[in-house]
Amino acid sequence: MDGNGRWATERGLPRTAGHRAGVEAVRRVIEAAPDLGIGTLTLYAFSSDNWKRPPREVGALMKLLRVYLLTETASCVKNGIRISAIGRRDRLEPALVKSIEAAEEATRNGTALHLRAAIDYSSRDAILRAASQCAGQGQVSRETFSSLIGEADHSFGQAPDVDLLIRTGGEQRLSDFLLWECAYAELHFTSRKWPDFRREDLETAITEFCRRERRFGQLPDQSTQFESYRNLTGAI
Repeated sequence: MDGNGRWATERGLPRTAGHRAGVEAVRRVIEAAPDLGIGTLTLYAFSSDNWKRPPREVGALMKLLRVYLLTETASCVKNGIRISAIGRRDRLEPALVKSIEAAEEATRNGTALHLRAAIDYSSRDAILRAASQCAGQGQVSRETFSSLIGEADHSFGQAPDVDLLIRTGGEQRLSDFLLWECAYAELHFTSRKWPDFRREDLETAITEFCRRERRFGQLPDQSTQFESYRNLTGAI
């Protein structure tokens, strides 16, 4: 979800205004996702490296996250959307952690969409923590290691492979986001900044995804391609 700050700067607004506009884009994408065949959606809300930003901006982002959880949880329950957060929680303010846990509990039975928010998240740190648990265990399977990553980043289960990763704002890099899970992800880069991202942009990305031939090192399998689209795992 990149481009909030630049979006605001271009309009002569403080960067926090861009983050507030970004929340509206989150609402639009969440509303559109189930209709477009997306079963799991992970949004990169706050990376571990974002702690390096000015304290005022960090504080505003944390407040926005808490306000979003407090105001949107009831709507998510109504619409069958399950909320969960991945990433570290020990550096977050207790009030935000409490809001995360309350949203997770209230929405745990949602089946229309699994919305995962990456907060204080670093893929490299999650991989490192998983690797440290494997020390001295000999050969470890991919499935076991994936489960350890899930435990390390609070996914509580095997880390789901990503089908489609969307990067907004014109940047063309992963920025420490779901590195293990994106091993075979299709990548979609757009110059559209996150506050301007709409359903049509999501449809464009999925249409492009459906045109691609996903082989996973093998020959094409059209049935796999179809099933992947029917329950798409996306990340933005």
